[in-house]
Amino acid sequence: MYDPSMRVLAVLELLQARERVTGPELARRLEVSSRTVQRYVARLQDLGIPVESTRGTGGAYRLRPGFRLPPMMFSEDEALALSLGLRALRHLGLGAFAPAAQGAGAKLERVLPRAVSEHVRDVEAATQLSDPVWTVEVAVEALVRAATAVRARREVTFAYRAHAGTAGQRVVQPYGLVHQDGRWFLVGRCQLRQALRTFRLDRVTNLEVQDATFQRPEDFDARAYLQATLPFAYTPHHVEVWLDMPLTQARSLLAPWRVTLQGERDGTRLRCTREHLEPFAAMLLGLGCDFTVHAPQELHTVFARLSARAARCAAGEGPEPGPAPVWTRGLPDVLS
Repeated sequence: MYDPSMRVLAVLELLQARERVTGPELARRLEVSSRTVQRYVARLQDLGIPVESTRGTGGAYRLRPGFRLPPMMFSEDEALALSLGLRALRHLGLGAFAPAAQGAGAKLERVLPRAVSEHVRDVEAATQLSDPVWTVEVAVEALVRAATAVRARREVTFAYRAHAGTAGQRVVQPYGLVHQDGRWFLVGRCQLRQALRTFRLDRVTNLEVQDATFQRPEDFDARAYLQATLPFAYTPHHVEVWLDMPLTQARSLLAPWRVTLQGERDGTRLRCTREHLEPFAAMLLGLGCDFTVHAPQELHTVFARLSARAARCAAGEGPEPGPAPVWTRGLPDVLS
């Protein structure tokens, strides 16, 4: 984890962030013994930092009321994590934060020790983050307001453009925000549909937080709900394929493709929906295993077309006359 000096600083950070912290909690967070925590506290006190302690049941450590140190005390690992995290905001569809990220990065560099600052600059100069292919930008204001409503358990209203292009007003009890496949999703109970629905945040406009409150189910997991329903979002083709591949291997290879997988007959049954079949068919061929297509029938036609194309390529022939096939780099959309 950290060397001893970094653990001492970690104790200070925890004490600055909390009004009081018990010894056992510090020991658990730092992965050390309670006796070692006492030594760390004594070290802080030797440095003139007023750490007070109370003994007995409910005893804890705290900083003397009113005492605070500037928070810019980062280890090298923490500084690198912050620097790379600021640069990666675009990969979360938050490119609008770019000016703020540049300002935060400049402030970070000013307060870092020279050696740490040089290492940060070395990493930044040596690394390149490619432009995200799938990411869709969202309005920062909408994201912040949605997050506020989720935390405060307050309803939101917004205008929404659905998958089919239709638009309308929605009143939603927001249960959670999830970032997946380069898109931000708002999961909640739609008052119009009287059911759980998923909304792409980049299709939301004029989002406003209302005064009305609600109770979210305690055991609700927004990410789990999204992952369970997203493979069957509205698209024209329902795909079902049996793969001659163990389930564990299929999960490792197909994780980015938004599918549901189930072990069956020493292989794996794959189910999903797709708007365009040809890219998906090409992906199946690239798995390097045998498979059986159960649905849709159109997928057989796609494989026949790919087979003919491959045969022409193997024979050194040129492309067949006619329009080029339609490919898409996008993933299927969600219908709220």
